[in-house]
Amino acid sequence: MDTVLWIVTGVMAAAGFAGALGQILIDKERYRSLAASQRWVDDFSERHLRAIGVVKLVGVVGLVAPPLTGIAPVLSPIAACGLALFMAGAATTRFRRNEWGYMAGDVAFLAVYAFIAWGRFVLAPYG
Repeated sequence: MDTVLWIVTGVMAAAGFAGALGQILIDKERYRSLAASQRWVDDFSERHLRAIGVVKLVGVVGLVAPPLTGIAPVLSPIAACGLALFMAGAATTRFRRNEWGYMAGDVAFLAVYAFIAWGRFVLAPYG
């Protein structure tokens, strides 16, 4: 189970890192034009979009850095809980916008982060 959790964590960290960098580095209009699924940015200012990217980046770093460095590895499942809550907020935004299909994707991400947290708290804790 440890290997499965590492693989899932790595994939989610890579996806989250790419998404966070996009939100931080790309201006709002260009980010919105990346895909139809990115129209949620219309509800937020450019500064809010960057803040959302920074929060996501901090969560992703918290997901992988503590176990890789061996410093306070318990922070990793806590970061997974935080990212799950973050995705609950994303799903709420989709709900408000009646974007049901995209909301399903956010809920799937939420479930994967919850799985990582459960796996690292219960099934295969670090160290």
